[in-house]
Amino acid sequence: MLSWRIGEVTVTRVVEMEMPVVHNPLRAFLAEATPEALREIPWLFPHYVTPEGHLRLSIHALLVEAPGLRLVVDTCIGNDRPRSLVGGQALSTDFLKSFEATGWTRDSVDAVVCTHLHVDHVGWNTMKEGDRWVPTFPKARYLIGRREYDHWSAEGDAEQQAILSDSIRPVFDAGLVDLVEMDHVISPEIRLVPTPGHTPGHVSVRIESGGEVGLITGDMVHHPCQMAHPEWSPPFDSDPAASAVMRREVFEGAADQPILVIGTHFAAPTAGHVRRDGDAYRFDGAPSASPEA
Repeated sequence: MLSWRIGEVTVTRVVEMEMPVVHNPLRAFLAEATPEALREIPWLFPHYVTPEGHLRLSIHALLVEAPGLRLVVDTCIGNDRPRSLVGGQALSTDFLKSFEATGWTRDSVDAVVCTHLHVDHVGWNTMKEGDRWVPTFPKARYLIGRREYDHWSAEGDAEQQAILSDSIRPVFDAGLVDLVEMDHVISPEIRLVPTPGHTPGHVSVRIESGGEVGLITGDMVHHPCQMAHPEWSPPFDSDPAASAVMRREVFEGAADQPILVIGTHFAAPTAGHVRRDGDAYRFDGAPSASPEA
C-alpha cells in the first residue's frame, strides 16, 4: 500500500485496478493528450505515462484515519455490476481483501464520502449478498452531497440511474445516508471543499492537522498532465470550461505551497506537490510513508 502522513492523519491508497488509456481520436479521454503532446512534458515519464505515450490511470479508494475517525473517500467501481467503463463486464477483484490488509474492517469504517456520483467513485458503497445490494460498510454514515444527488436523480442517463439503483439507493434504504452541503465539516481535521465543474456538486477533501495540509482531488483533475495544461478537459465533464477554470484556481492555490495533493486517479506515486512551471504547473511526487505492496 501507499500511505502518507498529514499531521495526525494517515491516508492509505487501496487500488481496485490500474489501466493505461490508449489515445483514440474518435473517443478520447483527453483529446489533446496525444502521445506526441505528452512527450513534450518530460516530467510525466515514467510514472504517469507509458513509454508508448499512453496515460496511466489508477482507480483506488483512499482510507483516511484521523483522531476518532475512519473515513473512506471514493469507493471505486465495485464487483458484480456490468459497466461501460470496463467494457460492459462485471468486475471480480480482490478489493475487499486489499482493504482488509490495511488492518481495517468493514465494520470499523465511521464514514464514507464520494467526491461525486460517477461510476468509479461509488461502487463499493454496496456489495452483493445473494440477489440483494447491501451496504459494504454497515456502521458508516454515507455523506452524499445534496446538490450532486439532486442533479443525478433528476438528469442521469440509463447507466447513471443503474448506478444510483445499486450503489446509492440501498444505503438510503438502510438509513445510513446524510445529505450534506459542499462545504461540510466532517471532523476538526477534515472538511469538504466545493470544486464543481466535473459535476455540478463535485467536492474535494481538505485535511489540516498539525500545521500540515493535504487535498484529495476527486475528479477535479484526472491526470497530472492537466497541471501542464489545465485547459484540457475530458468530454464527460458536466461543464468543461468551468472545470478548467476550477483546476487552474486549485493549482494556483497549491503551487509552491506545502500542500500534499493526493490524486484520486493518479498512478503511483499518487501524492505530491504542485510547482509553478512557466505559465502552468508540474507535479512533484512525494515519497510514501510505506512501500508499495
